[in-house]
Amino acid sequence: MFNKILIANRGEIALRIIRACNELSIKTVAIYSSADQYSLHVKFADEAICIGPYTSTESYLNISRIISAAELTNSDAIHPGYGFLSENPQFAQICKDNNFIFIGPSSNTIESMGKKANAKSSMLKAGVPVIPGSKGIIKDVKQLKNTANEIGYPIILKASSGGGGRGMRVVRNETELESAFKTASSESQIAFNDPDMYLEKFVENPRHIEIQILADNYGNVVHFGERECSIQRRHQKLIEESPSPVINHEIRQKMGLAAIEGAKSINYSGLGTMEFLFDEKLNEFYFMEMNTRIQVEHPVTEMVIGKDLVKLQIRIAFGEKISENLNKLIPRGHSIECRINAEDPMKNFMPSPGIIKEFHSPGGLGVRVDSHVYAGYSIPPYYDSMIAKLIVHGENRNEAINRMNQALHEFIIEGPKTTIDFQKAILKSENFKNGIFHTGFLDSFKYP
Repeated sequence: MFNKILIANRGEIALRIIRACNELSIKTVAIYSSADQYSLHVKFADEAICIGPYTSTESYLNISRIISAAELTNSDAIHPGYGFLSENPQFAQICKDNNFIFIGPSSNTIESMGKKANAKSSMLKAGVPVIPGSKGIIKDVKQLKNTANEIGYPIILKASSGGGGRGMRVVRNETELESAFKTASSESQIAFNDPDMYLEKFVENPRHIEIQILADNYGNVVHFGERECSIQRRHQKLIEESPSPVINHEIRQKMGLAAIEGAKSINYSGLGTMEFLFDEKLNEFYFMEMNTRIQVEHPVTEMVIGKDLVKLQIRIAFGEKISENLNKLIPRGHSIECRINAEDPMKNFMPSPGIIKEFHSPGGLGVRVDSHVYAGYSIPPYYDSMIAKLIVHGENRNEAINRMNQALHEFIIEGPKTTIDFQKAILKSENFKNGIFHTGFLDSFKYP
């Protein structure tokens, strides 16, 4: 097993990886910016190195400084977590070139899946259902109009290198097509340094369902069921659960098999997630994208399968084979996760950095909190606003909802504004309790 792993990330996920490493008797190295010197991931790592100022480009996105830190600490491997450089093929390749194991798939795989138009083409060849759309990127306005007319409106324009809702536009008729294309392409250029766009048929009111997969270096792939991720705001997930309240055994089997076949077709290795749109009316699902890293919402899968996904990810990176027992796992009960963000729902979710005056996390049977903050901690304004993940597990969905309501009620964070009360309101909604929702649920949700 690895002797020492450098964690190229911060906050909650860095601390999560440290815990997994400790259970595997692996020493850890934390990197941090000057803004994160008091974060818990810095405190609990075996070693910690400041690699730059608060700006991400000079710290968590600075490849040369991260590699230097790994060299100085004699690390064997580098875990990228999620966000930052986790899906950067150049970083994965540089790690390999400098004799560090990158805990994730190869740079070629990351690159092929990062370009969403290419990913879609690969999945189509593998027989995975995909949404009707352009064959690759849109090269000119003529192709744009012809493809849109061929597919039929409404369509959605997407940045080929996109994510998080940036570089996306829904177009419902030809009159708004060209201007939407130019706007989305410009946004993509600014956000991802890549103006390439593709288009797809826009599925009205779909579910966002994802399948967690694990693949080793020997061609073995398993899946651990689905996560329901439809409660989202501006394409950012707020509440996730497993299993989905609407996916039956037949669809689960088909979706899981599609995810496995898709992963095998690209010789995938490591932990990954296949994301699908599910049309509940037609009972059909379509490949959307693949995330080649650990997901923020991975704990809900862990809670229902009883396995540590980060430890499995590390074992696979070390070269171990998938255990036959993993093929026999039967998900148990129901799990829900709420992302607790330092945002003010009353002010259009404006970020709310600052000092946490009081912090009390909930407890009890089936309650888990993943967080790097504490009373007296100052939330920096420079990074993602998520400060904690609250995860619960129950024997069934109703118990999980009740347990989450109680846990949210016990969760005390004083100082910054948070999304706790907003999430309480969602869970008390009759539609949520009855499993009646889709990706546009929050667009019409009334709060307070």
